[in-house]
Amino acid sequence: MEDAYKDRTSLVKGAKDIAKEVKRQAVKKVNKAVDKAQDGYTQRSYNRFQDEEDDDDYYGQGGNYGVEANDDEGSSEATEGHDEDDEIYEGEYQGIPNMGQGKDDMVALGQSMHDEYKDRHELETERKADEEELAQQYELIIQECGHGRFQWALFFVLGMALMADGVEVFVVGFVLPSAETDMCIPNSGSGWLGNIVYLGMMVGAFFWGGLADKVGRRQSLLICMSVNGFFAFLSSFVQGYGFFLFCRLFSGFGIGGALPTVFSYFSEVLAREKRGEHLSWLCMFWMIGGIYASAMAWAIIPHYGWSFSMGSAYQFHSWRVFVIVCALPCVSSVVALTFMPESPRFLLEVGKHDEAWMILKQIHDTNMRARGQPEKVFTVTRIKTPKQIDELIEIESDTGTWYRRCFVRIRTELYGIWLTFMRCFNYPVKDNTIKLTAVWFTLSFGYYGLSVWFPDVIKHLQSDEYASRVKHFRNEEVSNFVFNFTLENQIHSNGEYINDRFIMMKFKSVTFEDSLFKNCVFEDITSLNTYFRNCTFVNTTFYNTDLEQYKFVDSELINCTFFHIRTGCQISFDDDYSAYWIYFVNFLGTLAVLPGNIVSALLMDRIGRLTMLGGSMVLSGISCFFLWFGTSESMMIGMLCLYNGLTISAWNSLDVITVELYPTDRR
Repeated sequence: MEDAYKDRTSLVKGAKDIAKEVKRQAVKKVNKAVDKAQDGYTQRSYNRFQDEEDDDDYYGQGGNYGVEANDDEGSSEATEGHDEDDEIYEGEYQGIPNMGQGKDDMVALGQSMHDEYKDRHELETERKADEEELAQQYELIIQECGHGRFQWALFFVLGMALMADGVEVFVVGFVLPSAETDMCIPNSGSGWLGNIVYLGMMVGAFFWGGLADKVGRRQSLLICMSVNGFFAFLSSFVQGYGFFLFCRLFSGFGIGGALPTVFSYFSEVLAREKRGEHLSWLCMFWMIGGIYASAMAWAIIPHYGWSFSMGSAYQFHSWRVFVIVCALPCVSSVVALTFMPESPRFLLEVGKHDEAWMILKQIHDTNMRARGQPEKVFTVTRIKTPKQIDELIEIESDTGTWYRRCFVRIRTELYGIWLTFMRCFNYPVKDNTIKLTAVWFTLSFGYYGLSVWFPDVIKHLQSDEYASRVKHFRNEEVSNFVFNFTLENQIHSNGEYINDRFIMMKFKSVTFEDSLFKNCVFEDITSLNTYFRNCTFVNTTFYNTDLEQYKFVDSELINCTFFHIRTGCQISFDDDYSAYWIYFVNFLGTLAVLPGNIVSALLMDRIGRLTMLGGSMVLSGISCFFLWFGTSESMMIGMLCLYNGLTISAWNSLDVITVELYPTDRR
């Protein structure tokens, strides 16, 4: 009887030992999953879980595991100043508390060890829940980091990039009149110079914006600004119109990434209550870029003496100097960006917890030192990171050569950018995408259209006034005469010029129609907007002139000789096209943006983004309508200034709304 009792006792004891061992192994697996998924348990919450279990030797080991994980992953300076027996400073941030989180998460983690058996929909659902939790926690962390020196430093660095974007928009309109003359661009081809930059900006915004969601805001911005600076600098030296268009296309492609990346980058280090105001202040740099471009054009382009030439094939005029100067803000932003960190919000989105934690600590410490509180420690130890979903990439078997590897890498990145773009048309952001596309299109159509069109309007109005003063000469008969003076704004019809010499002359806006030139000599001639229409030249010599074939329209040349003909269009050193006036007008139009910028910055967070956007667009549309009735320069200038001042509030509101309506991975 006693032996049976002992056997039964030993059996029970053995069963308990087996159950305890099974429980020990299960808890070990759970702890490993906790560490792998970075669930964010602090040591204090782990100890609460430990007290609810049996008091055996294993749970002491489990507690030691939690301490080691904390020491490895981020306690660092967060506990600086604590004694070992102290638990925590009062008010120290410990994440988003949830009393029932421990056991539920352990069960979930136990199941999530087999993610390969889940379909993509389940994984995306889990990731979405993680992103919502991260958004709440990140807002609290940014509030703890405060707003101070770091944000202001990033404000000026990103402001330089936005300033470069503003400069790029105005460069086209300012160089267009001079470039048309210097490169002999016909009127039918001049429109390409205005369009090509915006084509590049459109493609660039799509590409660099998608790349910023793949590789990071800072990295994408550095590359796109470098591309813009290189091709903008190169475009100032090229001579051919086709190559110049090519350079401006890629310059626009580079600067296209500035606007979407800058606002996404800056918004991710701002607390929600400060976002509208400070993004509006950031928009002022776009205005500063316009003022800078206007001032530089005013100071440089009319000085045609700031030029040199290498024969007749290479001409470097003042407008090319202006293009170089306009590339300086871009170069400055690239240099400054090398000293700034990546967006911590993006790093958390892609699962780089430690890097994001270090940057957030840098932001916190920088702001606290500036406030005179260097002793205040960064109390965050763990931050929620969304579940990372692996993307399967099909790679060809033959990828041994470097160019095939590059091709596969580029193709993969482009495909990823396309997928990111298509996700903007998925629920729940599909409606926002369609509505914002319409608003961006209409606002851009009005503002950028006027920016390119207005310099030509001023030039057209001045040309009409100039043409009204044209002098007509008909049925002239001149023989054995030496012309050695300037002819300007004249039309000569049905004339006969026999044995005449045209020496060291300048023809400026002169047209000869149905005239005869016999035994004449043209020597050292510089012409501008000068044409011979339906004229006849007999035994005439041309020496060192710029009278090329295209200036003889439907004309007949009989036994004529040409020596040392200067190719390319020549810019007259005496004619400034009233450039001072045009650039000053644009300077006023850009300066008119300042009041709208100030108003939008002060009222953005008070009256709301949508109210400001709608009101600004309605008022600016009304002011644009009155441009139809502009018949004088002063009226057009006044309407332009009014339109610019009203529309800038819509731009600022739209920038803020766009970054706030999209999640981080599609922003």
